[in-house]
Amino acid sequence: MKNVYRRNDGRFEGRFRDSKTVKTRYFYGRSKAEVERKMTAYISAREVSDERLTVKMLFAEWLEEMKFKVKESTFANYVGKAQAHILPRFGSLCTDELTPDMLRGFITERLADGLSAGYVADIVILFKSVLKYGEKRHNIKNNISEVILPKKKRAEISLPDSVQRKRLEKWLCDNMNVTSAGIMLCMYTGIRLGELCALKWSDIDISGKTLSVSKTIQRISCPHGTKLVITEPKSASSVRVVPIPDRVVKLLTKFKAEGDCFFLSGMEKPVEPRTMQYRFKSVLKKAKLPSIHFHALRHVFATNCVEMGFDIKTLSEILGHSGVEITLNRYVHSSLERKKRFMKNLRFAA
Repeated sequence: MKNVYRRNDGRFEGRFRDSKTVKTRYFYGRSKAEVERKMTAYISAREVSDERLTVKMLFAEWLEEMKFKVKESTFANYVGKAQAHILPRFGSLCTDELTPDMLRGFITERLADGLSAGYVADIVILFKSVLKYGEKRHNIKNNISEVILPKKKRAEISLPDSVQRKRLEKWLCDNMNVTSAGIMLCMYTGIRLGELCALKWSDIDISGKTLSVSKTIQRISCPHGTKLVITEPKSASSVRVVPIPDRVVKLLTKFKAEGDCFFLSGMEKPVEPRTMQYRFKSVLKKAKLPSIHFHALRHVFATNCVEMGFDIKTLSEILGHSGVEITLNRYVHSSLERKKRFMKNLRFAA
C-alpha cells in the first residue's frame, strides 16, 4: 500500500509499506510526480531478488534516502566519493559478490595512488554505511563490515613561530584594508575561513565587542560543475558568540559598512574562501614569510590562548568544538621553546 501527500514545508512525501521487510519506506520530492517516480522505481527494484541487488542500485537508493537528511554540502561529499572511487570499482557487482579481500585490495591501491589514509578511511566508512543500510532494508549479507580501516596519520601543521607571527601582524597593521582586517580577526578569534567569508556586518556587535557565528560558506560539487553555498556551520556547537579583543574592534570600526552586507566584500555578494586563501598567500609573499594554509591561523590562535592561560573548556567553546578532546588533540601545539621553559623550572622534592 502506498500514498503521497503534501507536507507543511511544501515538499511531498510518499509512504510505502514494504512487505519483504515489514517496514515503511519514505520518499521525498518537490512534486507529487517526482515522489511517485521514486516509489515506482523502488517497487520495480524490489522485484529483483536481494541477491542480485548491485552496489550501484543500493547506492542510488541510499542517496535518495539521505538527500533530505543531511546538509547539501554533506550530500555532495557523499556523491563525489561514490562517483570518483566506489562505483567505478564496485558499482556493477552484486552486493553478495563483495568480499573483504576486494575492499582490502581497494584500500591498498588507493593508498599507493597517494590518497591520505584519512581520506581513504572516509571512503570506506561511506561504503560500510551503505552496506549497513542494505542489511536493514534488504536483509543482504554485509561481507565488508569487519574490514579494518587504514590508520589515520595526523598531518603536521606548519605554524609560524613567534618572530614570524609578529612580522605578519606588523605587515597587516602597516597595510590595513578589509582583507588585512579579516586576517587579523581570524588570528584573534580563531574563526574558520568559511565562517569569516559568511560573516555579515549584522553579525558583528561593535559596542558589545562580539561576533555571532551562524553560517559558513563553501564551494561544493553539483551535476553541472560546482556552486557556492551558504549553510549552517560544521556542527551545532559551531554556532556561537565570540568576544572580540579591543584592538581588533578598533580595526573593524574603520571598515563598517551600511546595510546587511558581507564583512569582507562590503556587498550583498560574499568573497568565497578560495579567493581569501589566494589573498592570504599574497600577503605572506609580500611580508616575506613562508607559505602556510589559512587554517593555520586557527591553530596559532588556539596555541596562543593556551600559552596565555586559557582553560581548555573556554577555548573549546570559543573555537566551536563539540568537546575539549578535539581542542587538545588537534589545535594545541607545544613548541620546543615552551617545552624548554617548562623543563627549566622543573624541581624535584627533597
